[in-house]
Amino acid sequence: MKKLFTLFLTLCLIFITSCGDNSEKDKGAVYMNITAKEAKETMDSETGYVILDVRTEEEFAEGHIPGAILIPDYEIKEKAPELLPDKDVLILVYCRSGRRSKLAAEKLVSLGYTNIREFGGIIDWEYEIEK
Repeated sequence: MKKLFTLFLTLCLIFITSCGDNSEKDKGAVYMNITAKEAKETMDSETGYVILDVRTEEEFAEGHIPGAILIPDYEIKEKAPELLPDKDVLILVYCRSGRRSKLAAEKLVSLGYTNIREFGGIIDWEYEIEK
């Protein structure tokens, strides 16, 4: 009976320690959702960040947040490594309504970017826009 109990405990310990995912990809591999107001506060108080617009070129030309760079969401995997070489820089991501920015944030995380803040769409942006 004692051997059976010891075997049971050993199997439980093996199971418990093997359940954790230790892959590098998953360690901290998330993005944070913030509000447009929080994004604006960050822009006003910090330096060294990137504002990333993931809409189309046509949408960008109609008006965008000052200082934003454009990488359409469907081009993130191809263009981000060249245009955003620092994978630890703070990247503030937006689109029109928030759907594409969430997808783009997920793509950036999958590429190894570590400091992504997604703040939805420009339709909720109550601040300056440039054309």
